[in-house]
Amino acid sequence: MHIHGYAWVGEKQVFDKESIRRPPPSQAPTAHSPLDVIDRHRQAVAEFPITDVPPLQAAHWLVKPASTVRGTWEEPKEAGEWLGLQLTEFAPRFASEEEREVTRLVLLVKSAVERLTWGGDVSLGHYLKGTVFHSVALVSCSPNQSSPELSCPLG
Repeated sequence: MHIHGYAWVGEKQVFDKESIRRPPPSQAPTAHSPLDVIDRHRQAVAEFPITDVPPLQAAHWLVKPASTVRGTWEEPKEAGEWLGLQLTEFAPRFASEEEREVTRLVLLVKSAVERLTWGGDVSLGHYLKGTVFHSVALVSCSPNQSSPELSCPLG
């Protein structure tokens, strides 16, 4: 097993588009489906596989392009260090003062390392000042506990 890191910063309005954050269902809508359902399905088919917008489920990062991987580690502690750097870099911009507290950030990293140790995934998100959202994820790979059928994006 190894761990991939993912990070995204963008407009919350883009992050809120659920259709591009969810893989398309295995069955397409029918001709009798409501128009908004058909449109959401078309958008998911076109955009989900290529966009770097965070998926709703952390494991679905594994079906995104390999170019979205920001780092790969064999050890949870190493992945946790990267997470700590991500949080430290963006903490001054967190919209919530409570979320900037150093003790809280240290506990988030410690908890993430523990979860990664047993093969779990970690997904964190923070509103930044203005209308921006920051997402960071660590996803176990080969296999992923929640979706073992997903293959490694790096081959």
